[in-house]
Amino acid sequence: MDYKVISADNHIIEAPHTFTTYLPKEYRDRAPRILRGADGGDGWSFDGKPPSKTFGLNAVAGRPFEDYKASGLTVDEILPGNYDGAAHLKDMDADGVDAATIYPMASLTSYTLDDRPFALAILRAYNDWLLDEFCAVNPQRLIGLPLLPVDDGMDVLLAELERVAAKGAKGAFLPYWSERPYYDSYYEPLWTAAEQAPLTLCIHRTMGGKEPAGQATPRPEAAAGVNLAGIVQRFFTGVAPFSQLTFTGVFERHPGLKFVDAEVNFGWLRFWALMMDQEFERQKHWANPPLHTPPHEFIGKNLFVSVLDDFVGFEDAKRDPLVASAAMFSIDYPHSGTLFPKTQQYIAELTPGLDDDRKHAILAGNAVRVFNLA
Repeated sequence: MDYKVISADNHIIEAPHTFTTYLPKEYRDRAPRILRGADGGDGWSFDGKPPSKTFGLNAVAGRPFEDYKASGLTVDEILPGNYDGAAHLKDMDADGVDAATIYPMASLTSYTLDDRPFALAILRAYNDWLLDEFCAVNPQRLIGLPLLPVDDGMDVLLAELERVAAKGAKGAFLPYWSERPYYDSYYEPLWTAAEQAPLTLCIHRTMGGKEPAGQATPRPEAAAGVNLAGIVQRFFTGVAPFSQLTFTGVFERHPGLKFVDAEVNFGWLRFWALMMDQEFERQKHWANPPLHTPPHEFIGKNLFVSVLDDFVGFEDAKRDPLVASAAMFSIDYPHSGTLFPKTQQYIAELTPGLDDDRKHAILAGNAVRVFNLA
């Protein structure tokens, strides 16, 4: 397929029948369901009670900014492309988007439920719905990222990786907040398995797992657990995991491993690369990191980001080929940051003066390379 525009960060709202259909029979009486919340909106309930969070900023695609709502939307008020693969493709067609990687939403709850057998059943049910139904409409265009259970034992983790890889997955999702940091040697079998599959591993700025207290920086304007300070801070959440994985030698040991942080933009990338190289040269004699390669060399080879309307980053990409090599364009459908339905307008505004090779790399070529789409 001749890809011209790929969104490396789309999302879904799980279809109402996802868990009643795909959970094993012994769990279906407890299956998560979409219920009406106290605010009149619909949301996913995992315990049979009215949902504490209803659809809102996670499903506002197609609405003008002035009609955004933090919560309180019903299923009937959101675009069918949120939960139906064919409708998702129609919205992509209307917006000039050839393919998209698909990140999760409500199923992230599987990482925090105390009943781990039930949680794992939910995780696998989501993966089956995503790969066997939603993306099966056109797997060349809808690139599902199934969830990997990182906190339930390495055998369980590797078994699910192998299972989804056998279904044709090109990448997989890791929760941002794992019980063990990703630089821990515990994950060495995961890096090996992902490299061999090959399966690109993706985190998404602060999505998934048990978020430490205080990370969201609550403010008076906070609504439905969302606040402006938290939204802005999350663009800088790639620095810690990228730095840790690099300096612990993960990519030197696994040169074929690809690791993505979604929705973090790239205006910070040149400065971070400079700091990585400077501190490596200054501190390596006492620190003895398990690293012999200048850190910047892993950018665009092992480390990648998805980007939106980051005008600073696009200017940097004109100056520095390294920046262009690591960036994958995205539209964040159907979230409040989405460029839909004006993607082509944004592209026209972001790319003047960007040479054709770098433009193609950011808009599609890097994603083709990262997710083995060719």
